[in-house]
Amino acid sequence: MGAWFDPRWAHHHKTSEILSEVLFFLKMNSCYIVFSKKLNRFYIGVCHDNLESRIKKHNAHSYGEHRFTAKANDWELFLNIECESFDHAVKIEKHIKSMKSSAYIKNLLKYPEMIEKLKQK
Repeated sequence: MGAWFDPRWAHHHKTSEILSEVLFFLKMNSCYIVFSKKLNRFYIGVCHDNLESRIKKHNAHSYGEHRFTAKANDWELFLNIECESFDHAVKIEKHIKSMKSSAYIKNLLKYPEMIEKLKQK
């Protein structure tokens, strides 16, 4: 199943190293959409770590003042699409962005079958 399940491997490594290996396999890849009431705008991104932490970083402008999300500090999760891999999440993100439509984004929430179709691409 992987080196980190082997007790001989675990015996020779620190607990923090083992934990980081386990967390690597537990990371969720997702394409997420947040909404700002202040801007009345959506932002579409991808994430392979803790999504709640990611949104907090957007609201705290941790990614720099030059980023789009720095224009507001009231970003809230609108939709999260879990993906099989980070590359798959990026592919879905690019598709949603290419639609250039808030109506399309709202329909993703309204019609879950649209998300299932996206995941099959």
